[in-house]
Amino acid sequence: MNLFLASQCLLILFSCSLLIQTLEYFRLLPFTDQLGVWSWQIQKSDIPLTQRTIRSLLDALLDQRGYKVLLALRLVTAASLPLVGVTIWGSWFLLISNLLLLVRWRGAFNGGSDFMTLVLTCGLVLGQTCGLWAGEAMGWVISMWYVSIHSITSYFMSGWVKLIKKEWVTGVCMPIFLNTGVYGPLKQNSWLAKKPIAILCSWSFILWEALMPLALLSPELARVFCSVALVFHFLVFWFFGLNRFFWAWAASLPAILYCSTWVWS
Repeated sequence: MNLFLASQCLLILFSCSLLIQTLEYFRLLPFTDQLGVWSWQIQKSDIPLTQRTIRSLLDALLDQRGYKVLLALRLVTAASLPLVGVTIWGSWFLLISNLLLLVRWRGAFNGGSDFMTLVLTCGLVLGQTCGLWAGEAMGWVISMWYVSIHSITSYFMSGWVKLIKKEWVTGVCMPIFLNTGVYGPLKQNSWLAKKPIAILCSWSFILWEALMPLALLSPELARVFCSVALVFHFLVFWFFGLNRFFWAWAASLPAILYCSTWVWS
């Protein structure tokens, strides 16, 4: 995959990811107002703010009115990515707004997908900033490598953690996780609850994740690993309703495809 195509695919997928996230935040607005269970007045009490200036700034940005403005600007910026591309100001705004959302929700709102969103925004900021001196093309190369390394590492670490956990190696974890899914618990005679199937699925995920760095050896291997990643994240969405995971990690896959081509060439 060449640099132009990879960058365009990344921006389109990342735009979809950001739009979905931001619309979900809008959907939760009734619960974040002054009388809601997630109001800023309640949540900020857990944040040790000693500097009056910082406290006042966060109050202005993250109370209900400021929060709505932040989400609206984030929505517009996300929608513009596939149309006008990314700018240094747009990338910095996405990074800062992402950090503000982490503060607003006292940490990750949706676990790993927030981590990958932060990786993608940092990658864009790094690339756009370096691009001021090294040129736009080199800036994008830097972005791609930053995102690719973090994405591959996330799979690699996940796979090796599973490998040292007896529950994953023996397939015990699979039915337990599926029982907590959208369509759980599994029926007693479900084929997914059978031990040989559970072991096969567990080892398939373990090997794919643990060997993810091999994707950089050739474009063909990268396409195989990235295709499995799409299937895996779609299944996570299907069984657990975690749509954010699918889009956040899907946005990182063009970077892996590009970097494998760069290494091979």
